[in-house]
Amino acid sequence: MMKKISMFIVITLFFSCSMSKVQEKTGSNFYVGTYTNGESEGIYKYQLNAAGKLKQIGLVAKTDNPSYLAKTKDNKTLLAVDETNENGTGYVNSFRIEKDSLVFVSKSKSGGAHPCFVSINDKNQVLVANYSGGNVGFLEIDDQNGLTNLLAVQQHVGNEINPKQQTPHAHFSKFHPTKNEIISVDLGTNQLWFSTFDTQKKELAFTNQKTLNMNIGAGPRHFTFHPNNKWMYVVNELNNTVSLVKEKENLYTVDQTIAMLPKDFKKYSKAADIHISKDGQFVYASNRGHESIVIYKVNPENGTLSLVGFQNVKGKHPRNFSLSPDDNFLVVANKDSNNIVSFKRDAKTGKLSFVSEVFAPNPVCVLF
Repeated sequence: MMKKISMFIVITLFFSCSMSKVQEKTGSNFYVGTYTNGESEGIYKYQLNAAGKLKQIGLVAKTDNPSYLAKTKDNKTLLAVDETNENGTGYVNSFRIEKDSLVFVSKSKSGGAHPCFVSINDKNQVLVANYSGGNVGFLEIDDQNGLTNLLAVQQHVGNEINPKQQTPHAHFSKFHPTKNEIISVDLGTNQLWFSTFDTQKKELAFTNQKTLNMNIGAGPRHFTFHPNNKWMYVVNELNNTVSLVKEKENLYTVDQTIAMLPKDFKKYSKAADIHISKDGQFVYASNRGHESIVIYKVNPENGTLSLVGFQNVKGKHPRNFSLSPDDNFLVVANKDSNNIVSFKRDAKTGKLSFVSEVFAPNPVCVLF
């Protein structure tokens, strides 16, 4: 009897170790959204192994301009914007995730022209930021039937001094992680917009604060929450800065703004994406022109940022990037050089070191 038990334990340990080695070798898969005005045909799938090496798995869905992607929490459904303008609207597509393919399920209007961002919460509620429409669309989704028709649209109004800010340009919209609030970013009006979804009236209603003005000409584009959900870091495209936004007594204010470029860099550049490490210690943002990832250290006491340094992205126009699920790597999509590049991340210093690169046609979104 004891021999059988011992043999069972040995076999169990063997298979456990074998599975661990398989997982170690395979690493993480991720999807890449693209612009389809060149070689790209839609959404592609790639692999990042445990050593940080990149490999293309292949095209998984033919679709137009899937410039931003999102997944449901259960990883069964993928959403992709169709960044276009057909009679004043773009679209959102939903796909069922099946191994190395995406099966088309549904298509809905986004509520405005050129949707450039999509997000989804745990309730399967969907937000779409429409850049040229200057508005935010609200939909819902389920795994079986896909997206509902458009349920609500919130139109932004206003402008600013920069030539790119003559009309509203919604660029980002996300659900607050701990309360019933939606925060949207408008590059054109130079503001953050705050609202809730009224389930009775089926409409997006502004909060009492409604908006937060950023520094003149900043051009806010995206933001990321600190893991404590009290601090937000906003990347400003037009003046190449990152702003720390804090909430106190239900009022959001700008607490700090820090430059994204070296003082001696005088050429044209514009900021793009921003993310934070899971431990909340480091913030990363991308520069298109300087062609770099800027790295900041977070002060744990007050959230303020201090510069760590810059990492060249080994490509051109890093429109989007993502940290790997284990935070060990940072993966950059360089649109104009048609490549995806992986960097090893030092958890203690926040610094990055080059590991691998692979061809990708017009890559503009990385989704693990």
